[in-house]
This record gives sequence, structure tokens and C-alpha cells, in this order.
Amino acid sequence: MSLTSERPFGTVPEHMYATGYSIRPLRSSRQAPLRHLGRWALVLVVLFSVSLGLSKVALGNTPAVYATVVVEPGDTLWGIAAARYPGDDVRVRIDEIERLNGLQSPVIEVGETLRLPG
Repeated sequence: MSLTSERPFGTVPEHMYATGYSIRPLRSSRQAPLRHLGRWALVLVVLFSVSLGLSKVALGNTPAVYATVVVEPGDTLWGIAAARYPGDDVRVRIDEIERLNGLQSPVIEVGETLRLPG
């Protein structure tokens, strides 16, 4: 049956698609878990990057700042700590200086370079 001006809504017996191309073939269920592996890898990389960025913001990205002092004749840890941190407890500051420089005792030598916490 063909379309004419008298029958504008007639049906066309011809097929629009070749046989077998209108339906997608079924896929094997064994390939399904690996099908989205690339997407999951991308999601994991993005999540790792975001968490790394947030941890840098939360913890700070700047290294600790230290001042250095060269020990002069007559200097002691007490004198250095009292001069450098006048409003703080000198004992606490001496302990910080010892830990920062790996000192086992408050004995220091002339010419030694000490790092002081900021």
C-alpha cells in the first residue's frame, strides 16, 4: 500500500532497518564487572586528590620557621631563652630548644649554632 493524497495516513509495509540491527546484541555477564573499571579508577583518583588537598589546607602547607643563634662566650640556654622569649616560661623554652637541637643536657659550646622555635 502506498501513500497518496487520498490516503495520507496509510501504513508503509517497508522496514526502516535491516533485520538484526534494530536490537543490540546481549552482552556476556562475565565482562560486566570490568566494564566500569576505568570509571572507578578515575573516581578513586579524584577522591584521593580532594582528600590530599583538604589535608594540606587543614594542616597547613608551610614549613616550620626557625631562628638560629650562634653561641657566644658566656651564653647559656637560660640566657638565650630569657632574651629571646621575655614573656614566656624560660624552663619550657629551654626544653623546646633542647628537643629541637637534640641536646641531652643544657650544656652548650661556643660557636655552636642553635635553632630556636618561632
